[in-house]
Amino acid sequence: MSRPRRSKKRRILAKLLLVLFGLLLGAIVTEVALRIVGYSFPEFYQPDGSRGYALRPGMEGWYRKEGQSYVRINSDGLRDREHSKAKPPNTFRIAVLGDSYPEAFQVPLENAFWMVMQPQLQGCGALGGKQIEVLNFGVSGYGTAQELITLREHVWDYSPDLVVLTVTTNNDVTDNSRVLKRTDQVPYFVYENDKLTLDNSFQNTRTFRFQHSTWASVGRWLRDHSRLIQAIGEGHRALRIYTAGWRARLKTANALQTTNNTKEKGELIARSQELGADNLVYLETDEPVWKQAWAVTEGLIKLMRDEVQSRGSQFVVVTLSNGPQVFPDEQVRQEFMKRFLVGNLFYPDMRIKDLCEREGIPVLTLAPELQEYADRNHAFLHGFENNPGAGHWNQIGHRVAGELIAEKLCTIGVLN
Repeated sequence: MSRPRRSKKRRILAKLLLVLFGLLLGAIVTEVALRIVGYSFPEFYQPDGSRGYALRPGMEGWYRKEGQSYVRINSDGLRDREHSKAKPPNTFRIAVLGDSYPEAFQVPLENAFWMVMQPQLQGCGALGGKQIEVLNFGVSGYGTAQELITLREHVWDYSPDLVVLTVTTNNDVTDNSRVLKRTDQVPYFVYENDKLTLDNSFQNTRTFRFQHSTWASVGRWLRDHSRLIQAIGEGHRALRIYTAGWRARLKTANALQTTNNTKEKGELIARSQELGADNLVYLETDEPVWKQAWAVTEGLIKLMRDEVQSRGSQFVVVTLSNGPQVFPDEQVRQEFMKRFLVGNLFYPDMRIKDLCEREGIPVLTLAPELQEYADRNHAFLHGFENNPGAGHWNQIGHRVAGELIAEKLCTIGVLN
């Protein structure tokens, strides 16, 4: 090889090494800077062979995606205090199943609605002097399928006297449909010969197998220990959420007639919508995929009732609220309904209530009373700081909901 060619290759190699050094130095500086400013987005979830994913036992750190709280996951993978598996003497245990609402990362643990419930229930005469202990099994993004699996594989270890299924109507129905949820990485139930059957085919996907590989373990270690990797991951997540939201808005715009609104009202309506919520849940539709999603959801509620009763425990369904339902301005709600051709904002809640009443299942429907509270006090029950009215319950929403649930549980005869 001639000397000029060797010299050229050395210059190219030197430049590459210089670039790599610059990237490494930049990464180190960024890592240090992120640690100095206290940036931290720990990964609270891990792959789970039965439910797709679950909370990571012992994980803790700050949650700042919406609201802010310091989150600790207990040794059994619950966003809760530590609980013994064996039920203490003279104790009435309540197990709460649900998604991100009972998980409640957005608020401190003591402000979560199920924590608010506990002292409120303690004075209920129906308990006959027993101590109340509420256990939280909520995990963000779970549909009724994953909640049923949680009941079967984890809840019974704690011998609950009452199982409370919380239903987030704006996304629990879509979470029970592979087509509407648009992911193959979680289990579903499907009807086969008029019987609900578990479809856990996610276990055979390439993504699931990779999550259990050595490379994935290395990636989780890097994320746990690098603020820069966490920042990159959060950036990717934000892009995915933005893209999903854009697609959902486009789909709704194409599927429904819309009206022209003033810029001010349009901004208020936009704020009153939960990110990623499919507004078709407020409508009675003949679309086959939606009819199937509702059928599966209703079937799972009945199946859960049967399994709880077979264990000698009580079962209650609680429907929560969505931002548009309880936005503290009647005009904004009316504009939302007009825009999406909604006849009744409480349609999904009433549908579940009708199911439960037909099936003899105690049901608590919170949204109408939460709307009354929001109007009476002009209070935002959903959202935080710069985004009032949208997203999850804030501390006020959790407090009012917890008090309502406690009051109703005390009077419907399930605490004995």
